[in-house]
Amino acid sequence: MRWILLLPLLILLVLFGLSNRDAVALRLWPFDVAWVAPLSVAILLIGALCFLFGALVTWLASLPYRRRARRMEDAARAMEAELADFRAAAAKQVGPVPPSGGTGLVALRRPAA
Repeated sequence: MRWILLLPLLILLVLFGLSNRDAVALRLWPFDVAWVAPLSVAILLIGALCFLFGALVTWLASLPYRRRARRMEDAARAMEAELADFRAAAAKQVGPVPPSGGTGLVALRRPAA
């Protein structure tokens, strides 16, 4: 299923790279440094850097929610342990349950029609 979605995207990326092979000089304004690369490489690299920046921002924004979920899981584990202790204490108070004779099923008899 993934290939159905990824294959057209990969074909478009390859076609984009093959179509834009002209060299481009990328400069950063205050510095006198230039990077000469094919246009397709420059655009794809900038897109990849923007994607990684967006992923970082999203990950940082999710940290408080992940921390809260971790605290909730710890609280749930503590409550489950407390519930197990209460059940064990209640089972000691009731004592052993005598075994029932047979299956405990009752046969239903219907009157003849």
